[in-house]
Amino acid sequence: MKPIPSRFGVRLVHALIVAAGLSAAGVMAQAAPAVQPPAAQQGVPLYAMVNGKPVTLQEYEIAFSALLRQKYYHGKVPEGEMAAVREEVKDKIVQRVLLTEEADRRGVKPDDAAVAEQIAKYDARYAGSPTWAQSRERMLPGLKKQLEEQSRLDVLERQVRGTHELSEADVRAFYDKHPELFTEPEKVRLSVILLGVDPAAGGPAWAQAREEATRLHVQLVAGADFAEAARLRSSGKFAEEGGNAGYLHRGMLPEALQQRIDEFKVGVVAEPMDILEGVAIFRLDERVPPRPREFADVAQRARDLAVRERQNNAWTGFLKELTARAEVKIVFNHTGNEGPR
Repeated sequence: MKPIPSRFGVRLVHALIVAAGLSAAGVMAQAAPAVQPPAAQQGVPLYAMVNGKPVTLQEYEIAFSALLRQKYYHGKVPEGEMAAVREEVKDKIVQRVLLTEEADRRGVKPDDAAVAEQIAKYDARYAGSPTWAQSRERMLPGLKKQLEEQSRLDVLERQVRGTHELSEADVRAFYDKHPELFTEPEKVRLSVILLGVDPAAGGPAWAQAREEATRLHVQLVAGADFAEAARLRSSGKFAEEGGNAGYLHRGMLPEALQQRIDEFKVGVVAEPMDILEGVAIFRLDERVPPRPREFADVAQRARDLAVRERQNNAWTGFLKELTARAEVKIVFNHTGNEGPR
């Protein structure tokens, strides 16, 4: 079961307000059964029972819609991923019920200042909305209740994650265990001559640029001065520097171009190639291998990452413990590949 992301509840509250096709007041009215006591839910379709507590199908649908808006740009689940999405929504819902139970058990109180700040943000965000102005007072109790519940879960999470004071030996051990986190990636120093072509130009413009680049490449291989050619003929932004593009770390270039550069030999003028801006001629001037950074230079970063790792482990372990002893019964069974009702 995947850990529930921090602030998921806030996004869920926001989903109640901006759900597609519904007014803010209408959405809050729809969400009302989610906070009713079990006795008031007789006849309401259920999605699941978690430790004897009902989760309505409506709550599931709201969570499902919120996840789709959060995870997929067009709000549509790609083919073949529906089962995984349903499982993720189930995990979030179950964890939320269990965390709420734990917050109740511990007597966790909401952060009133944080709740007030969130309400102020909603007021600012929807200041120009007639629906918000007309319905604010009616919606506010429900919205405040949802924000208070999320605040309690945030407080609980901070308690579980803890602060974790680490010794220098602990930090050094983390540094030694994760050298990849403290290693400067490989970098290359490139020179480039760009024969620019308008991306909207037709085939003849590209053909002409390729022909010119081929002739220029022959001259450069024969010994023509690369920097001088760049100043005279390149349309790229590095022309005035003789084509010197400086040092570039791995990951700064498009993957397809990076793969080509990986094959370059230092000092050799590469064959012309098409890039987005036109036809380019590259020369690899230097290749600097990855370099581990000294502990003294990254001690604070190592400490921060080590603390974060312990906090994440504490939170993940806590969630596993909660879910391991939970009694979860899924009542609603999906059919086919459709989404929620």
